[in-house]
Amino acid sequence: MGQARELMDRATAAVLAGELEALRDIYADDMVATTPDEGTLNGLDAFLEWNRSFIASFSDRSYESQRGFETEDCAIDQGYFVATHTKDLALPDGQSLPATGKQIRLRAVDLATVRDGKIVQHDFYYDQVDMLTQLGMT
Repeated sequence: MGQARELMDRATAAVLAGELEALRDIYADDMVATTPDEGTLNGLDAFLEWNRSFIASFSDRSYESQRGFETEDCAIDQGYFVATHTKDLALPDGQSLPATGKQIRLRAVDLATVRDGKIVQHDFYYDQVDMLTQLGMT
């Protein structure tokens, strides 16, 4: 296992456990993330806040890995994020979606690029409409 895979696996485990401060050891301070809902996030603090909002809304979090790939400086994961929507979910427009108590199984792809021992770019892909459909909002 290379460094990119190790860092991606550590990041996934930290997010699932809700241990977001552990991400400070995994990501560069000036990292960039792209997300389906918030677009481009510049810097680790913005990335942590995005994660904090999402993770706070879902309990019983797990990840079902379907495929994992790695190159010298990049790890790619495809799988399913599974969780129960137990708290209000903040939406990008400032509104919130009340807790539904429903479980989601959201297909996702993540790409993490590593440089100098830290993740410097992380791109997230998931279908927002699928998530809202599973939550009974469409």
